[in-house]
Amino acid sequence: MSTLSTQGVALRHIVRADPPVPDKLSDIITRVLQVAEQQTVTVGEVIQAVGRASFAPILLLPALAVATPLSGIPLFSSLMGMVICLVSIQMLLRRDRVWLPRWILRRQVKGQRVAQAFAYIRPVARWLDDKTGKRFRIVVRRPLIFLPQLLCFLSGLCMPVLEFIPFSSSIMGAGVACLALGMLTKDGLVILIGLIPYAIVGWFVIV
Repeated sequence: MSTLSTQGVALRHIVRADPPVPDKLSDIITRVLQVAEQQTVTVGEVIQAVGRASFAPILLLPALAVATPLSGIPLFSSLMGMVICLVSIQMLLRRDRVWLPRWILRRQVKGQRVAQAFAYIRPVARWLDDKTGKRFRIVVRRPLIFLPQLLCFLSGLCMPVLEFIPFSSSIMGAGVACLALGMLTKDGLVILIGLIPYAIVGWFVIV
């Protein structure tokens, strides 16, 4: 059976009401690891665990996933790119809850693989929690916040194209993760750091 097979999978809801929106990266990873205790995990179950009102955390999760060994699963990067694209456009449209197509919510992966991937980055998450703070908050307010949101949308749009270029999706995922982390923690400095790779690429394109 394919790791990402959708046949015979029912979308299981963990809780009926949205949980509190997490404001730390380590809290998000803890929730994912709790869901990953099951034999198989669907995208919908992960979204439900984080909460559909949690735009930045939901944007951060697929970006982190692409930056882990999970990106080696065929078409996984393309799927995560679609999620990033959809979440980003809804942020730009200022929706109050995340909507994803049912066929994406039903996609599944082995719980053990998810647990291994996110357990690997948990120490880094704790370190980042200690280093981030509410700095340069003008960057995380409108209208400036539209720039990182737009870049996340364009990055997600590119990921299916980059599927066949080694490591390119992971690099793109790391860029989105940095921007999403800045939005999550209200840390404008992190967003500015995340903009640097995009600025370099833009400079090379223009020149």
